[in-house]
Amino acid sequence: MNSQVLKEISIKEIEGFSIGNAEITEAGTGCTVILAEGGAVTGLDVRGGGPASRESALLDPLAANDSVNAVLLSGGSAFGLDAAAGVMKYLEERNAGFPTAYGVVPIVCASCLFDLPVGRADVRPDAELGYQACVNAGHFEEGNHGAGTGASCGKAMGMEYAMKSGLGIYAVQVGELKVGAVVAANPFGTIYDHETGRPVAGIMDHEGRFIDSEDVLFSIAGKYNAFTDNTTIGAILTNGSFSKSELCKIAGMAHDGLARAIRPVHTMYDGDSVYAMSKGSVKADINVVGAIAAKVMAEAIKRAALTAESAYGLRGAGHE
Repeated sequence: MNSQVLKEISIKEIEGFSIGNAEITEAGTGCTVILAEGGAVTGLDVRGGGPASRESALLDPLAANDSVNAVLLSGGSAFGLDAAAGVMKYLEERNAGFPTAYGVVPIVCASCLFDLPVGRADVRPDAELGYQACVNAGHFEEGNHGAGTGASCGKAMGMEYAMKSGLGIYAVQVGELKVGAVVAANPFGTIYDHETGRPVAGIMDHEGRFIDSEDVLFSIAGKYNAFTDNTTIGAILTNGSFSKSELCKIAGMAHDGLARAIRPVHTMYDGDSVYAMSKGSVKADINVVGAIAAKVMAEAIKRAALTAESAYGLRGAGHE
């Protein structure tokens, strides 16, 4: 990412967060967990028309909750929400959660993407896989891993012309401030290089040429009937200190990264959802962090395409 101010770092350098993947490779599905040690203030912005989510109401600025123990990104469509139970079990065993007189209640938010056309539709992330993702926290890979295992893109003409996408991660630092993005890119549209404007992965014809997803959308004019086949889900992590309402705004600004890297985006065929999680005490301007969030999200989406390997009959942009 071209910037003379922002320094690329490992997302592991953002203290207090731990990322883990688990997948069922042969079935083409998986999940990615973001654990927040001691809890993290979290916001959410949903822009797609068909989200599958869990505990999202808690992230409304008017809700009492101000601490989330984990965010789960999962494949499996709404079935994949079951994986959050495994994350809860893992956290409960470690006494992490909202304290009550009857024990802790872990606060786990989750969003899912639709990867059922890839691999096996009858195998989805469950509690066991969610628990394993927590066990794996601290060790993760991009591409065909975690929630990106069965991710694809450019599906306006059907899976025959779609390409493989995956999980992308990117983080930067400026001064003491650190901001990173984790995203599973599974869009209806085409993924573009946000800096050059060139397509990276999307609808590809049998001669290896890209077809513009927006042109296809304009031509089908409401005839497309697979509104659940998509969704890009992700999270922004920062050591900046923000309230829940401020993080909802940062999550909203991070959606600008989706708009830079995916066209078309935020359709009724997608369930695009972005979380923003804050741990740390660095004082930072919300406008600065929101602008950085958009940049790292766009770069992470590009990486989700470039690190994806060809699999399940889908061609990967970075691996022929």
